[in-house]
Amino acid sequence: MEAGNLTGILEFILLGFSEDPELQPFIFGLFLCMFLVTVLGNLLIILAICSDPHLHTPMYFFLSNLSLVDICFSTTIVPKMLVNIHTENKAISYMDCLTQVYFSMFFPILDTLLLTVMAYDRFVAICHPLHYTVIMSPRLCGLLVFATWFVGIMTSLLHISLMRHLSFCRDLEIPHFFCELTQILKLACSDTFLNSTLIYFMTGVLGVFPLVGILFSYSQIASSIRKMSSSGGKQKAFSTCGSHLSVVSLFYGTGVGVYFTSAVSHSPQKVSVASVMYTVVTPMLNPFIYSLRNKDVKGALGSLLSRVTSCL
Repeated sequence: MEAGNLTGILEFILLGFSEDPELQPFIFGLFLCMFLVTVLGNLLIILAICSDPHLHTPMYFFLSNLSLVDICFSTTIVPKMLVNIHTENKAISYMDCLTQVYFSMFFPILDTLLLTVMAYDRFVAICHPLHYTVIMSPRLCGLLVFATWFVGIMTSLLHISLMRHLSFCRDLEIPHFFCELTQILKLACSDTFLNSTLIYFMTGVLGVFPLVGILFSYSQIASSIRKMSSSGGKQKAFSTCGSHLSVVSLFYGTGVGVYFTSAVSHSPQKVSVASVMYTVVTPMLNPFIYSLRNKDVKGALGSLLSRVTSCL
């Protein structure tokens, strides 16, 4: 292919997990089931929170936003992969790939920032309970969510604006099941120094700093819990933090796993399998973590399902 900026007519080829035709029905069925569980589970969480006035609190407001982000994140990646498997057509247009790159960065950023905001909410609730309603006002909660979306939008736009100036002049096969930014940069024949520098910088700012904030919040929470004299108070504090800690551990654990797999392994298949953990598995498991470990959510889900079945 002739060197130059060919972005107006480009098509990329998503190689996926395997080219074995016998595995395609299994992969299609597996990811279809996981996608449906993800959408249904997170949608039930959102509906339960909206329908139960007792859950109209900052903690569950942030949780409903997290569930919405998880639905959108999976929808960005899985349906296109299922269509490619079903039609046996692995091509994706340049603009569709660019859109997928944008949202595959945007929603993980939202996940990271929302988990940080939720940690701050738990910090205020446990360390400053008497001032909780004043500090975590509806106005502040709205501003925090707006800030997470604004940062995600601007950061992703910055990556895309740099990516649009790249030229591609060799085989455009992506050894992945979606358009992932670092894989796209490997196909470029123009200089990607600014792109790579931005990736490392933003990973530090939007990955490390939020994690430090979460760890600091929970260090203060642990200190406050140790000072509690009531065992009931300690148990309640642990129950409200347990689900969030589990989701944080799963999110950052899978992210670190993908990073180290990419750094150590030269097998595209291993990197793709590792990526499934944070793109598909984590959004699917989040509703189960919050519903199984939280009595309020379980009660709201039970009431919602009872009303639905009574109407049928």
